[in-house]
Amino acid sequence: MNTTPTGPVLVRHEGNTPRERSACGWRDRLISVEDEAVNPAAWAHAVDIDGARPHFHKRSTELYYVLGGEGLVILDGVEHEVKAGSMVHIPPGVVHAAKGRMRVLVVGIPDIADDDYFDASENLGQAS
Repeated sequence: MNTTPTGPVLVRHEGNTPRERSACGWRDRLISVEDEAVNPAAWAHAVDIDGARPHFHKRSTELYYVLGGEGLVILDGVEHEVKAGSMVHIPPGVVHAAKGRMRVLVVGIPDIADDDYFDASENLGQAS
């Protein structure tokens, strides 16, 4: 067993991290841009989703774990019901959106960066 740490550890507590409005709702940045110096393997945000607009990422894979609430996650136009305990894997290039009100842990691998967000609303005939 290797007992030598391979990198710094991070411990965060909800309510003690930056909170901001995003395209999906309000998010708490648990591990995010502030942590780039320690090179985390992934970024994690706790998001209060209240209607995520259709978008995609060219670089990032996202994992959604529904902590509470329920709704729909739309993946390439197909609606999937989700509720507390649901897990969703969203590879790069998949247009995704959400309907309903839910609290979701969003893990972005390698990140959830603003430069990797591409609005797909106009491609679906919807307003941004």
